[in-house]
Amino acid sequence: MISMLKENSIATLVESIPFDARHEINTGVEAYSVYENKGIKFNVVDYRDPETGKLHRFVTTLPMTINPGTIAMLYFKRWTIEKTFNNTKSNFKETKAWSFNTRSLENQMRLTAMSYNLMRVFEEISKTQQPELIHPSDKKYSEALEIRQQQAQKRDRFVNPLFFQARISRISSYTIRAVQNAIITGMSLQCFMNSLVARLVSRPQLIGEH
Repeated sequence: MISMLKENSIATLVESIPFDARHEINTGVEAYSVYENKGIKFNVVDYRDPETGKLHRFVTTLPMTINPGTIAMLYFKRWTIEKTFNNTKSNFKETKAWSFNTRSLENQMRLTAMSYNLMRVFEEISKTQQPELIHPSDKKYSEALEIRQQQAQKRDRFVNPLFFQARISRISSYTIRAVQNAIITGMSLQCFMNSLVARLVSRPQLIGEH
């Protein structure tokens, strides 16, 4: 579990947890500590965003063996799950329950998850066919990061380099329509994958990449 620690929260510092501050994955982490409140112990990550300078304090019950920078990034990446919900609601039209029956609901969730995972596999495999190319949505995301990096550097700051690493994005509407058309027309798997690869674009050169 990971959550934000409220400013008015009362807790007692128990001990500091050692971590490698020089490792890139811990960029922005100022402290990693064990706190206690009413007999309950929990870990707190003090993370200062290198882009904005804002201090965030994350409470977690994850094991101490996990890097504090990973914990901070997991919190910032939590929006990724919303991408999945958006796909299922907008593209799969799964906006209502099939039934109030428990078995029916379980089957609906399983079929929805299977459909999502199948679409995800197709899209991710297409990216590996031409490693020098990227998906249009990844290019758009990278260009937005580049703008953020340039703006941050004007303030003598920088975007956390972990944001420039590979990410799980929303499955594109094109991929979903392509799968639907392939099923309807009986298109071969090779032709279908070729159509996805054809959508890939050149990778932009970014000053924020390491």
